[in-house]
Amino acid sequence: MGVLAPSRRRAAKRRWPAYALAAAAAAVTATAVTGARALDPNSTWYETLSKPPWQPPSWAFGAVWTPLYGSIAFAAGHAANRTGGGERRRLVGALAANLTLNASWNWLFFAARSPRGGLVGTALLTLSTLDVLRVTARVDRTAATALTPYAAWCAFATTLNADIVRRNGGCR
Repeated sequence: MGVLAPSRRRAAKRRWPAYALAAAAAAVTATAVTGARALDPNSTWYETLSKPPWQPPSWAFGAVWTPLYGSIAFAAGHAANRTGGGERRRLVGALAANLTLNASWNWLFFAARSPRGGLVGTALLTLSTLDVLRVTARVDRTAATALTPYAAWCAFATTLNADIVRRNGGCR
């Protein structure tokens, strides 16, 4: 960037915030689409599982995940714009691992029909989300605040998944 004329350097800097947000939104969208491909809440297998009375209705999951995905994309783009070098690499690495775990849960739980596998996946996702929150908080408090509902939802999902495993005799 040092070889650009000052006016071009400023223009390049102004484009970065939009690029970071667009890249984060693309990654989060890919996560949502990949996870959704394995989702099957209307399957006979899922409907026969014993679930706790406090489980939200099926429609609530989409209603919750849509804004959560938006907040993840916002936080990732916002935080990426406030850091550089090694810190940015740590942030992007933590987010990439988190989004991979996020998409994996549906494949472990629904596609593999394994509530126990889903429990492992969601427990790892919760730990990963707390790590992303920690890494993000070091560089951008606003982004970390935006991730707090995501961390809370992941903890709730882990508790729900654990209760499903318990109610169904530890099912594979």
